[in-house]
Amino acid sequence: MSGTMRAWARDLRLGFRLAVSGGGASWTRTALSAFGVGLGVVILLLAASVTSVTEARSDRADARYAAPADVEAGDDTFLLSDIQTEYRGDWISGRLIQPDAGRETTAEPPPGLDAFPAPGEMVVSPALARLLDSAEGALLAERLDYRRAGTIGDEGLVGSQDLAFYLGADDLTAGDDGFRAEGFGGMPASQERLPPALLLLVLVICVVLLMPVPVFVTTAVRFGGERRDRRLAALRLIGADRAATRRIAVGEALVGAVPGIVLGGLLFLLVRQFLAGISVRGTSAFAEDIVPSWPLTVLVLLAVPLLTVAVTLFALRSVAVEPLGVVRKSQDRPRRLAWRLVPALLGVALLVPLLGDFSGDRGLTSAQAVMAVVLLLSGSTALLPWLVERATARLRGGPLAWQLATRRLQLSNGPAVRAISGITVAVAGATALSMLFAGASEQETSRTGADLDRAQAEVFVSTTDAGDSAALVDELRGTPGVERVLSYADIPVAPLSGGGASDVASIPLIVSDCGTLVELAEITDCAEGGVYAVPAPEEWGVTLPEPGTVLDLGPAPEGEEAARPVPWTVPASLTEADPRPNPGGWPVHGLLATPAALGVEPPPHGDTRMILSADLADPDTLELVRNAVWDVAPGGGGARELTSTQVSDQFANIQTGLTIGAMGVLALIAGSMLVTTLEQLRERRQLLSALVALGTRRTTLGASVLWQTAVPVVLGLGLASAVGVLLGAMLISAVSLPLGGWLAFLPMAGAGAGVIALVTLASLPFLWRLMRPDGLRTE
Repeated sequence: MSGTMRAWARDLRLGFRLAVSGGGASWTRTALSAFGVGLGVVILLLAASVTSVTEARSDRADARYAAPADVEAGDDTFLLSDIQTEYRGDWISGRLIQPDAGRETTAEPPPGLDAFPAPGEMVVSPALARLLDSAEGALLAERLDYRRAGTIGDEGLVGSQDLAFYLGADDLTAGDDGFRAEGFGGMPASQERLPPALLLLVLVICVVLLMPVPVFVTTAVRFGGERRDRRLAALRLIGADRAATRRIAVGEALVGAVPGIVLGGLLFLLVRQFLAGISVRGTSAFAEDIVPSWPLTVLVLLAVPLLTVAVTLFALRSVAVEPLGVVRKSQDRPRRLAWRLVPALLGVALLVPLLGDFSGDRGLTSAQAVMAVVLLLSGSTALLPWLVERATARLRGGPLAWQLATRRLQLSNGPAVRAISGITVAVAGATALSMLFAGASEQETSRTGADLDRAQAEVFVSTTDAGDSAALVDELRGTPGVERVLSYADIPVAPLSGGGASDVASIPLIVSDCGTLVELAEITDCAEGGVYAVPAPEEWGVTLPEPGTVLDLGPAPEGEEAARPVPWTVPASLTEADPRPNPGGWPVHGLLATPAALGVEPPPHGDTRMILSADLADPDTLELVRNAVWDVAPGGGGARELTSTQVSDQFANIQTGLTIGAMGVLALIAGSMLVTTLEQLRERRQLLSALVALGTRRTTLGASVLWQTAVPVVLGLGLASAVGVLLGAMLISAVSLPLGGWLAFLPMAGAGAGVIALVTLASLPFLWRLMRPDGLRTE
């Protein structure tokens, strides 16, 4: 072993010994540092698990997918129909399933099931079973009132908290009701691509959620810096040179970092068990699916120690450790601004070529956008120490607590700046993200056209059977909270004679009483027996049938054998009416007729729609409506609350991912800041106790500590807001969205200030304990 290697080994070993043999203070410092590093490692490992979670969910969805097969019924085939229902905002996915050979089937049952459920039997997911057995799910239990024959295994679910069931049937047919299949698996790959705005939004979300993590890790490895410098000065006194002190400092820092990695791994195992028990907007995962990829895991294991070494050496650059003490150069040489502007300027330079030209088609542009965001956010942390130093240098006078705080910041503002640099990055990124989110939201949100003054809910049932519809209307009118029910049948028609067959076939026939028809079209003289023609928009290229055209009221649905025609002739009294906005937002056009105008009972093909005026303040009202619909058509209908707008599924999925990530980062921010604050207070224990012993009031010292936090916080949030608005404006311009959301920094800054306030309040009990006389003791 060479002399250099022996020196490194000797000095690192000495650093290890100093970290663990310095009494309670050393153990506390090492534990806090390990905990801070561990929090960062948890987030990094969770981020490294995103790919495995996504792939596992995709594989599970593929395993339970059944593709329609053009085959004859046999011993190894089955009929399947997907049905859904909603309960208090959660979608419950169900399947009606029926083996063609009954009990003699040789077909493989669905994943997670040991056998096909018998008719009337239901197999449910564990999460759905818990919901049905709870008081909260009482109304859902009334809806799904079937005999439970078992529980779906994990291999038959996409997520741990999936609400799903299989229901055995004996009356399914291949056609409108369901389809025939031979097995499960083989889901076709999705070819859908994200629009540029959503792609950029995803990239920015990833950067914003991960950027605070290295900031917190670097803060954690610098805990106890002042005491470390004094120990190194003592080592210089007994003969250690400058290079040796740096190696010893690295050894000390690694003692906190390496156990922090182990602690982070253990916390990761605990956190993933917790995550498996929660669902965010219907998305969940199994604990065994939350596994970090090996390349990224190795990268984390190597990056954290290397970052620890780099940060330790970088921190010593402004400190001269001499045999007779520690000289800090920062007061003699003010922080320079020039190099601190470089990261932000480079970020701007990388974004400028993308303005109005980001498409996401080329991987290079995506990487360029990510690097630009990273540099701009890093620039905010580089500028913060200079800003705090310049701002506090001019502060003079004021109450005693204010003077104590400002003087402390003037002498040493490094710890205070490090404590809030993570929140600065988070607020800057969140501000930019909010602006981009607002722009993308406007693009991905469409108006439904629903008139919420005329209706608040809509019901649809996949049948036009007059008896079933009348029974459902009567039950809905008796439901608490429902004030009015308008019902109409939407019947498909096909021509039997006359011209324009292709045009006529695309025209629906709406059948209802006059009270409903006048809500669907501008009809002023509606009378029983009337028929009205409501033209479609010209761009649709649809021609209304002329009087005398013979239509078939009962064409067979696709996949079913043709039934005997039910002819109906468009009467000569056909009256044209202008369209009127439908209360439910659905465009109504075609033929509108009263029941007496038909003269015959059409087959129960088509749909029945009902428009409800109801008080939905009580959530039970909508669930009672859904229960009534389920009784008439299990799985073949539903009810929804009308809204004025709706967002795309892709945008909703991104919102879900952002919510999950933001929860984790906020927890990291709060935990790491609390650890940092406690370490700073512990460093000042003797000073605080001495001031109390000299007669300083505890309230004065408490106020001074609050001011020491508040001043850097205000400056940091101001800087973060400015950087966030600049970054947000450039990102919006890159995807050619209209600029807006200039006040997006207000809620973000408020959230950041709220987290800091909570952390500060949580640290006050520790502060009062440090002011006791025994704080003067030293080891």
